[in-house]
Amino acid sequence: MIPVVAIFMGCSIAIMGVWTKHKEKIARLQIDTTAQNTAERAAQYASQVQRLEDRVQVLERIVTDRGYDIATQIEALRDTRRVDEADAGVPLSLDRNREKA
Repeated sequence: MIPVVAIFMGCSIAIMGVWTKHKEKIARLQIDTTAQNTAERAAQYASQVQRLEDRVQVLERIVTDRGYDIATQIEALRDTRRVDEADAGVPLSLDRNREKA
């Protein structure tokens, strides 16, 4: 009986060693994958921040270079997109409401 127990214990120790190495390898792979995902996300966020900064710079340039005639330009754009009065839904300016009254 003692030799059977000794063989069983030897096999158990060998199996535990293989299982432990396997678990360590999986843990390392998960850490590497997490690090890669984090780096990719950081790059995406940096890209998005750069795009937003570029847009803010354009908006600042529009406001500071052209002054306050932006409202006039917006109204001109709205006038070019006019739809039939029946389909309009919401008036584009207060002047149109005054004309109807």
